[in-house]
Amino acid sequence: MDEKMLRKDFIELYGDGGDIREYFSPGRVNLIGEHTDYNGGHVFPCALTLGTYGIMRRRNDNTLKFSSANVKKGQVVSVDMSNLKYDKKYSWANYPLGIVWALKDKGIELESGFEMLIWGNIPNGSGLSSSASIEVLMAKMIQDQYEIKSLNMLDLALIGQYSENNFNGCNCGIMDQFAVAMGKKDNAMFLDTSDLSYQYAPIDLKDEKIVIINSKVKHSLVDSAYNERREQCSTALQELQKELDIKTLGDLDIDTFEANKGLIKDDIVRKRAKHAVYENQRTIEAVKALKRNDVESFGKLMNESHISLRDDYEVSCPEIDVLVEIAWATEGVIGSRITGGGFGGCTVSIVKNDAVDDLKRRVEKEYPKKTGLDAEVYIVDIGDGTRRI
Repeated sequence: MDEKMLRKDFIELYGDGGDIREYFSPGRVNLIGEHTDYNGGHVFPCALTLGTYGIMRRRNDNTLKFSSANVKKGQVVSVDMSNLKYDKKYSWANYPLGIVWALKDKGIELESGFEMLIWGNIPNGSGLSSSASIEVLMAKMIQDQYEIKSLNMLDLALIGQYSENNFNGCNCGIMDQFAVAMGKKDNAMFLDTSDLSYQYAPIDLKDEKIVIINSKVKHSLVDSAYNERREQCSTALQELQKELDIKTLGDLDIDTFEANKGLIKDDIVRKRAKHAVYENQRTIEAVKALKRNDVESFGKLMNESHISLRDDYEVSCPEIDVLVEIAWATEGVIGSRITGGGFGGCTVSIVKNDAVDDLKRRVEKEYPKKTGLDAEVYIVDIGDGTRRI
């Protein structure tokens, strides 16, 4: 499938004529800095060349029509603009519908409906942000089609997050939508989530590749313990604030946390806070390492990140741990960790060029034996953010 085939499907579904426009919105992978974005810490994601293609045309009535070529062909979800409510039966269409709702909630009401068709090559439930890709895609399509000049790309990312938090019920941070909207080819983004200041950092891997491995364990953040983790961090913050003048866990360095961690009463809540603080510092150190071309140190910090996510934050799963352990045991793998919200999804690894085939072979041989599942291996490129094409 490409945009030409998608356009053909769009015309077959909705008819020809009118101002039909095409768009692309990437997925993302986070190299390091997991579960720090809602704790006021730093993250280091990049946009991928994998993503979601979208085609849209305005209508003359108040009907919104959503269709996906990844779902049953020809199936259309129709919603009247007077009834912008979450409905479980809408399934995936709740993500783009949520954007229309969020815009209206922010005072931007569309004067007419539209019809859209999407197709994506981000594996569903893989942790590569298919939902954020769709959200920012929808926001960009509306901004362009309805000529809403007051919104920039950062605004579109924030609308995507607002929609996911308040319409779809996942209390995510800003990282996913930010990475999707603001992506830049061959660069990762070093984002301080406390104030949304950021800088692009070139990823100049001459002898290495970024390898993503899909565990085929699908996660669902709304139905998982994701929101519980956020509540635990909020509890830790409130207890620390009784003695410390801080706004977020990201305000703490390791020494200050260690000196005051006794303020956190519950052992599990203390572990969650420890991860948030240590992971933030790891991310800062990792970007420094990359700037001095020290890929080995970057990889070591990735490994430490996984151990913390597995043991302190407890968002890994046995299948992901198997993939990481296979990677760690493969000569030429510099670093490997779980990426995304957790509870399944993917690992991300930095791998020497001449070790990529060996890692792939070992995953294909060992992973099914240990889990009964077949993993998928992607060698990825870093691409630009959401745009009209």
